[in-house]
Amino acid sequence: ERRSFGADQVGKPRTAHPNPGFELLQGSPVFSGEILGGCADSLYDLFHAERYPDMVSLSQIYGLFPAASDWEGRILLLETSEEKPSPEKYRRLLTDLKSRGVFDAVTGVLAGKPMDEAYAAEYRRCLIDVIDDPSLPILWNINIGHATPRCILPFGVRATVDAAEQVIRFAT
Repeated sequence: ERRSFGADQVGKPRTAHPNPGFELLQGSPVFSGEILGGCADSLYDLFHAERYPDMVSLSQIYGLFPAASDWEGRILLLETSEEKPSPEKYRRLLTDLKSRGVFDAVTGVLAGKPMDEAYAAEYRRCLIDVIDDPSLPILWNINIGHATPRCILPFGVRATVDAAEQVIRFAT
């Protein structure tokens, strides 16, 4: 609900949104791998020159997006920003990821709770429709990234997700 993220917002009450916990949309409730991914809006910019005209070419020149083989055995993490991308934009990103072989390589998907619950039902539908593989686990409603309350999930550390226990464990 915030329109400003300035210092004057410190200590101002936020709107509370109920959170029933993780929601397994499909697939096995337990899956493992190292987490890789990030903000859907930023990933989208790597494939589309709508915001920054040179982003796509720079992404290709510098190899900013991992090759399909780099996703092998990983867990894809996706969350959306305060810009609240439209369901159409979210669907296009998922289609981009699918065309690059990401969903054929990963062991599962962690999808973040959208800020202010914006487009939650539409995003869930997009994930199921575009991935189109009922065996690939998709865990929805993770408090990561831009939604609040939020947590930080480390990249490069083996994680085991257990939707039934509502927990993500990290190797030590």
